[in-house]
Amino acid sequence: MPSVSGLIYKIVSEYEWLAAAAEGRFIGSAVDIDDGFIHFSTAAQVAETAARHFAGRRGLLLVAVETAALGDALKWEPSRGGALFPHLYDVLSLEAVRRVEALPVGEDGAHRFPELEP
Repeated sequence: MPSVSGLIYKIVSEYEWLAAAAEGRFIGSAVDIDDGFIHFSTAAQVAETAARHFAGRRGLLLVAVETAALGDALKWEPSRGGALFPHLYDVLSLEAVRRVEALPVGEDGAHRFPELEP
């Protein structure tokens, strides 16, 4: 299982994040709500997540979240290829968010990530 502290990442639309900021919490995207948990990725996983689920999509943000602030509601569960992915079985308190950055798309259609912390 990954370490107890560190950062995990959520890709969201600007619209979803503005709604979360107004409400003071993030309840998840439509797919999160359907699945019953908020999907996150580690620094090593997030580029593939972007390519698979958000290819070429503009208007996205990358939200970095401190795992230690999520408590027991954060579970590490097998997903793509059996890799463990972080899933939050609760709403995301904005107090756990360390930073939010734009996730621009390059001319090749791939997202351009800032330097990520594990």
